[in-house]
Amino acid sequence: MLLQKSERATKYFFVFPAFIFVSLMVVLPVLFTISLSFTKWSMAGTPKIVLLDNYATMFKDSRFLHAFSRTLLFSAVALLFEVVLGTSIALILNRDFIGKPLVKTLFLLPMVATPVSIGLVWMLMYEPTFGVANTLLGYLGMQNLPVWLGSPDTALLSIAIIDIWQWTPMISLIVMAGLAALPLEPIESAKIDGATPWQILLKVTIPMLGPTIVVASLLRLIDVLKTFDIIYATTQGGPTFSTETLNVLAFINAFQYFDLGYASAMLVVFFLLVLILSLLVGKLRDRVRIDF
Repeated sequence: MLLQKSERATKYFFVFPAFIFVSLMVVLPVLFTISLSFTKWSMAGTPKIVLLDNYATMFKDSRFLHAFSRTLLFSAVALLFEVVLGTSIALILNRDFIGKPLVKTLFLLPMVATPVSIGLVWMLMYEPTFGVANTLLGYLGMQNLPVWLGSPDTALLSIAIIDIWQWTPMISLIVMAGLAALPLEPIESAKIDGATPWQILLKVTIPMLGPTIVVASLLRLIDVLKTFDIIYATTQGGPTFSTETLNVLAFINAFQYFDLGYASAMLVVFFLLVLILSLLVGKLRDRVRIDF
């Protein structure tokens, strides 16, 4: 009996440092942000409690509502293309061909670079006069070349292209791991039954990869919703607020307007958005079943 209690105490002893670390680095900042969202504070004096005034103001603020919808639009477009392209590229790289290790290494390089440096490089590529993007479009015969980051009509799409370029390899990496773990028996059975490679892909491989694709989508969804560094490094939310997402708007309110209470309320709503969407995608994963 004494030995069992000792083993139980030892288990909690090793977990306790991790619990303290998580509490200090995650839980306390979240609780502080929530408490700050009920106040009016501009870093001068003491915070003034205003209860739900920040939330009431927020949902009447057209700039916030546009940033909210823009965040959802940007995340949906980037995630859709990353999942489709990432899965397709993973299926291609799963085949044997000459130079496969080198191709896989080069393909994963965008994930290594820091987002700010990537943003600065793409700013040069998007430069309307001598940038690579417009130069290539000019060679293809296009007359009305886009301004890319300088136009409200194309700025958000331009940043989405950067995000897709950088993070599609992450989806491919996860899907390739899923492909390596797939059982071969269903595929061999389908070949014996006379199924074509296209039928095997659509009716066997993709359904078995379903849970892996959903997990990759969930991980990327959480990350793409929080996109900040690429946007701030390239446009800082402009031009005319056209790339201003919730993260960028909260940052501007906190560190340019010094309205920390209002910015905290935005972050609380943003946290709830990420939580709800993550739970929905998690529910989708639970419903994914392999059906032959």
